Amino acid sequence: MTRSDGTTTNGTPASTTFLGVPAPRGVGHLRGSTTFPKAAHDALQNTQLRRNLGHATQVIRTKRAHVVGELDDWEQLRLAGEAMKRSTVARLDEHLERLEREVTARGGVVHWARDANEANAIITRVVQETGETEVVKVKSMATQEIGLNEALESAGITPYETDLAELIVQLGHDMPSHILVPAIHRNRAEIREIFLREMPEVDPELTAEPRRLAMAARAHLRKRFLRAKVAISGANFGVAETGTLLVVESEGNGRMCLTLPETLITVMGLEKVLPTWQDLEVFLQLLPRSSTGERMNPYTSAWTGVTPGDGPQRFHLVLLDNGRTATLSDGVGRDALHCIKCSACMNVCPVYERTGGHAYGSVYPGPIGAVLTPQLTGIKDNPTLPYASSLCGACFDVCPVRIDIPSLLVRLRSRKVEAARAHSRVPSAEAVAMAAASWAMTAPKRFAAAERASRLGRVLGRRTGRIGTLPPPLSGWTTSRDLPRPPTQTFREWWVEEHGRGSAPARGGHVGFGTPEAGR
Repeated sequence: MTRSDGTTTNGTPASTTFLGVPAPRGVGHLRGSTTFPKAAHDALQNTQLRRNLGHATQVIRTKRAHVVGELDDWEQLRLAGEAMKRSTVARLDEHLERLEREVTARGGVVHWARDANEANAIITRVVQETGETEVVKVKSMATQEIGLNEALESAGITPYETDLAELIVQLGHDMPSHILVPAIHRNRAEIREIFLREMPEVDPELTAEPRRLAMAARAHLRKRFLRAKVAISGANFGVAETGTLLVVESEGNGRMCLTLPETLITVMGLEKVLPTWQDLEVFLQLLPRSSTGERMNPYTSAWTGVTPGDGPQRFHLVLLDNGRTATLSDGVGRDALHCIKCSACMNVCPVYERTGGHAYGSVYPGPIGAVLTPQLTGIKDNPTLPYASSLCGACFDVCPVRIDIPSLLVRLRSRKVEAARAHSRVPSAEAVAMAAASWAMTAPKRFAAAERASRLGRVLGRRTGRIGTLPPPLSGWTTSRDLPRPPTQTFREWWVEEHGRGSAPARGGHVGFGTPEAGR
């Protein structure tokens, strides 16, 4: 963001950072996986993981469908959310500068972080200035994105996650696998074993009953809440009009972190800002229904700067870029920044349900992660994530702000292909195959000949009717899916047999791909 003197709010030259100019790429948990196909293949072998994911996502989908079905104006709410996000992102610089002014006017301190390294350095310095060596944390995707826990630990500061699922992940020396339910890949028996192993004070007779597990976590965390002097949170929304930050949650741990400590540090992605309080009327209806399947979230905590004698007496807001500026500069790809992190797209995604979140190699898994992560880091660092989708469109149908994730995925795939083509003198096997298919399909005679030639494939798949293995480079297809055995008769041959040789199917229809009704 640029001031009148030609510098940004960090005091750095305007040509190096925010809003329309690619900023330095950060580190943390956004590097993604360059081998998603292999990671997904390995995850598919874990039957317990698939059972855990299948049960959990089905429960969340059912709850969401019920509470969404209660509203006659749900689609109007989605349209309103989309319009508000699009309008806000178009004037993001103005809203962020106003947010900074309002937070500062109310006693807070605003820091601008270009990447994960800068954000971690700022937060570590603020904690060290308090003299404390431990902090409590509210669940935050932004702090996971930048790898804050690891940065704090390397500086001798112990972070304690207080969200139950995040606590399970932390105690299990694990990584989150879901935006809303980070420990969704764990079942009750696994959680019990983690608690028995990692909580010294836990009852050795602890059972896997949910209530007993929750009580054990509560007793473990209560001591941390009462002695903590510093807390770190994320933010679901930041209201530019008043400088207010909001966190929505369902356990009450966030309320404890936001009120008891003396110092509060909030890390917020640039895209989380909203212009006015009135905008929350829409988003506080969309978010809980889409995420937890609730009509409203149990706890909505809002704080504005510092109030003497009430709550934290020192407040720091870290506004995080970390690739968001580069994403914003893409007039189409910026739609990914509309995301309100509800996780609805993950709960309906057939790919996520079968592979889990770890296969994505990023703190943002699922369909939105396959779109957002490559844009935040650059497609070269995450070339396979845009292919982690069947393009079925279910993610768009449930997205509360109507992000067209399938179209963005196709766009990213195209960018990856074009980048590879520009840096290679030899065409890839895929490019050769597509060129051959294009040549065959642009002439009726050649296409008819290709149809007849395909019958040679009938020598394979005789027992099952499907071809499961082909030699390279066709093995790239059959390693992850079966190929139907070619039919004994082509569509053209069937047509001639049924209607006579003088009655050819009309050109331009779906010739060769179904019955005569298929083109209607």
